[in-house]
Amino acid sequence: MDRLFFDLRATHNPHRWFLPLTPGVCVGRPDEMFMFGGVGLASAIGAMERTTGRPLIWATAQYLSYARPPSVVDLDVWTPAIGKYNTQARVIGHVGDKEIFTVNAALGARPSEISAQWLTMPEAAPPEDCDPGEHWRGDGGGLHSRIEVRVAKGRYGGDRAGNPEADGRSLLWIRPRERFAIDASMLAIMADHVPSGIGNALGQNAGGNSLDNTLRIRRIVPTEWVLCDIRILGVHGGFGHGAMYLFAQDGELMATASQSLIVRVRETREDR
Repeated sequence: MDRLFFDLRATHNPHRWFLPLTPGVCVGRPDEMFMFGGVGLASAIGAMERTTGRPLIWATAQYLSYARPPSVVDLDVWTPAIGKYNTQARVIGHVGDKEIFTVNAALGARPSEISAQWLTMPEAAPPEDCDPGEHWRGDGGGLHSRIEVRVAKGRYGGDRAGNPEADGRSLLWIRPRERFAIDASMLAIMADHVPSGIGNALGQNAGGNSLDNTLRIRRIVPTEWVLCDIRILGVHGGFGHGAMYLFAQDGELMATASQSLIVRVRETREDR
């Protein structure tokens, strides 16, 4: 079993798992940290894959509340439909009686020799030739300190104000600093970087809180870095919508993602 980015633990019940929350899987100000939304989706994927013994096809998370360290998130896996090649599953993540997130998913694989890709990886300088992207908060002991970002297009971090990206697009090379394997759970964590594209698109110190996160797996291949092609599609009424395409370094399309979020503009450093 591959080592995970987060500390997902089994119980005597094969359909129940739990995740102790530490600062390393959380974000936010030091005095108000909360679990990174991508970790919620990623931990649910890890629990479902291990419960069913099948790989992820797609998963979508709805975020309902915040979980803060040092609490423990319980993950209950339900498998209401089990077929010959795929399983329909659901996870409820909760702290005590408080529901934090719900994830619906399908897992499995069918015997087929067909493998094709029509979406091509955009032109981007290799990660070693790109500037490092530093999170605007620094996030000394939080999740962002465990993720390395290189910026191939657009802006990431504190230099976005006054520099809107005309096409609302950014290209980020992302990898875990601890060199975890790139699997479906790790891609779910990367996919939750869609809100980082809001500030780049608007040219403001802005971001957002995810309402949902959907990940669709095509084909996962060995790669050190993942090119995350982030596209902010639009903002209105205080909400934004964006998508991401996740490529291996050799150009293989591994996954696609999309989400909606609450847009938050931070006018001053103190607001951050």
